[in-house]
Amino acid sequence: MSNLDENYAKAYGQKAGYGRKPALILVDFVEGYFDPECDLYADVDNTLASALRVRAAAHEAGIPVILTNVVYHPSAMDGGRFYEKAKPLRYFLKGSPMGAWPKRLEPQDNELILSKQYPSAFFGTSLAATLTSLGVDNVILTGLTTSGCIRASCVDAMSNGFITTVVRDAVGDRHHGPHEANLFDMEAKYADVVSEAEIIAHLKGL
Repeated sequence: MSNLDENYAKAYGQKAGYGRKPALILVDFVEGYFDPECDLYADVDNTLASALRVRAAAHEAGIPVILTNVVYHPSAMDGGRFYEKAKPLRYFLKGSPMGAWPKRLEPQDNELILSKQYPSAFFGTSLAATLTSLGVDNVILTGLTTSGCIRASCVDAMSNGFITTVVRDAVGDRHHGPHEANLFDMEAKYADVVSEAEIIAHLKGL
């Protein structure tokens, strides 16, 4: 182990653990990330498969399941600086097929759908208030992309007072480098990063 590894282990080795009542959030699993012809394509089929297995365990455990997507007014007037900066966000204009749910992810009647306009699932939405009203104290994050909306949602989940868990196998990115770097950073400072097997075992034990 290098001196830098030892430094990080000493400074950031703390585990947050799990809360008493978790909720699962599936962030922005939409068609654009799965269509090779789309600028958003990220080759994340395995990520979705993992998230769907975690989702099944969450339903079996009886915890809240929330799906997020990004939807903009046809004029993009609600996109702000984010829309100006990130060109692929044009695929999230209302009605775009790239913003639809992928074929393997059909929302269920007992799931909440939350639409957002910015990276974090918390920014400008009712998510924090909804989770608080449900008595949730632990946010479990899956979704896309690790370096974008997952990281932003992770930081905001922690900042809003929720114990935060990121499922390594169930988050993905189009580039391995930013994916691993952001998992490293989230684990160090904001959340516990756990495997699919670990989170499913935890949910089964609730």
